[in-house]
Amino acid sequence: MPQAWSKKRERQYQHIKEGAEQRGTSEGRAEEIAARTVNKNRAQSGEARTASRSSVKDMSPQKRGGQRSHQGPGGPTKEQLYNEAKKKNIKGRSTMTKKELAKALGR
Repeated sequence: MPQAWSKKRERQYQHIKEGAEQRGTSEGRAEEIAARTVNKNRAQSGEARTASRSSVKDMSPQKRGGQRSHQGPGGPTKEQLYNEAKKKNIKGRSTMTKKELAKALGR
């Protein structure tokens, strides 16, 4: 857990991590899920120094409840694919459709 988190965020992290582990998720994956959830909540509430547009404008992870767990028919959003393409420095990503972004990322 990062030192910048408040006591509330640390409790939230532990609660989410324990819940994921009880559902059979590995410890490493449970930590990742918990950290991402807490960081997104921090971004939405204005606690984070920097935040992506998708973190701030999207619905909270608790409200979403796994609707986009990358396994359903919709998979990740176009914005999530775009952000991944940006990290991988894929050329022409700004004019690609969701399907083209997924293909360029090898999905």
